This record gives sequence, structure tokens and C-alpha cells, in this order.
Amino acid sequence: MGKKFAITYQVPFYETDVNHNIKLPHLLSFALQVSGQQSLNLGVSDDYIFDTYHLVWVITEYDIDIDRLPKYGETIVVETEATAYNKLFCYRDFTVYDEDGEKIVTIHSVFVLMDYDTRKVHPVVDDIVAVYDVPKIKKIIRGPRYEELENPEETVYHVRYFDLDMNGHVNNSKYLEWMYDVLDVDFLRQHIPQKINLKYVKEVHYGHDIQSRVVMDGKVTRHEITGDGIHAQASIVWKEK
Repeated sequence: MGKKFAITYQVPFYETDVNHNIKLPHLLSFALQVSGQQSLNLGVSDDYIFDTYHLVWVITEYDIDIDRLPKYGETIVVETEATAYNKLFCYRDFTVYDEDGEKIVTIHSVFVLMDYDTRKVHPVVDDIVAVYDVPKIKKIIRGPRYEELENPEETVYHVRYFDLDMNGHVNNSKYLEWMYDVLDVDFLRQHIPQKINLKYVKEVHYGHDIQSRVVMDGKVTRHEITGDGIHAQASIVWKEK
């Protein structure tokens, strides 16, 4: 396992939903900020990687386990640790602790390095990841398989300027917003996610229209973001508040 790094954070009003819970896309964004701060402290910031190698980090998968979500005004600790890497993939965990030190959210993530110009995956550069003290492994850790949805409900969204991040593509948290948005508001008032698997397949570009599709099976929802093919897929297990 690699070096750990943590930041303490108080959940502000504007990052909470109608249930007074932190909005999950915001929590994912803050987790990435924590990993970015660790990289900056270790001398391999996003700017360094871009200027030196013309590469950027891209997330390909999330595996999220939620006991409960942080509340408005609550002080939490978000800890991150790079755990392993192989030729193409880097694995990083995030753990959210409440004020009593109890683990309330665990996020397993998979990153790749992408060539900024060609938009293609680049082999992992050993010198970039060496500072995290993580082992290099041969095994590829695979997430679940996703089947295409049959007869889904669908809503169309137009990709806007503020949907983009600094890499010029749609911010990874936006996909989860689109997936939430097709669900009934009364269902969202009464449930929180317990388990989320989310896979990013390919980029969504500015100005395009996408479809957020969903199929509900009891307390499980299965999602697709489509446009020019499938851009993202997810499965969410929900539990009552």
C-alpha cells in the first residue's frame, strides 16, 4: 500500500441536498481535490505531469460503498491512498470518516493517464507513480460487467460550458448528476445509495446531446449515458433513509 494523505472538511450548505446530505457528485469532486493536493505535495501535480509529459489523469471506474452520507455542517476527514498500479491502470482508495472517526464512505477508484493531444490511454510512467510508494502488479483489477439496458426511460441533456473540467471534457461527477436526475424526486427523498459501481467508457464533448437512461428493478437502478454510443454505465443499490 502507498502513502496516505487526508484533509478535514466541513460540509457547506450549498453542497447539500433536500435530505441535508452532501451531494454525492460534490463528495467525489472533493475526494479528487484531496488526491490532487497529495500529488502536489509529492511534486507530481497535474501541472507537472502535463508540462513534463503532456499527460492528464482520467478516472475510468468507481466502486463506492456508503454506510451514510455526511450531513450539512458536519466535519469529515477524507483520506486517500494509492494502492497499486500496472502497465495501464492506477488504483486509489478514498475513505470518509465522520467526527467520531467512524468510516462512513469507501471509494475505490481506477485512473489512467491520457495523452492530452491524441485523447488515447498512455502507459503508466513509473517515475510519476514512484513517489506514492505503491507496488507494481501484473493483475488487472476488473469491475463488474454491464449489460445494455432494455426498454429504459430516457431524458435528453445538452452538454454546456460549465459541464466541462480543466481537461476539456465533461467532469466525471456530471455523469452521476445526469443519472440521479432521471429518478423520481420522491424516491430520492426517501432513499440514499448504498452501493455504486460506475464505469466511464468514453468522453462526452461540448455542445453534444446525451441521453440519460435508467431501468429500475426494486431497489436497484441501472444507468447508461449515451450519445455517440455508450459513454458511461452504472449500477446503484438504494436503501431507505
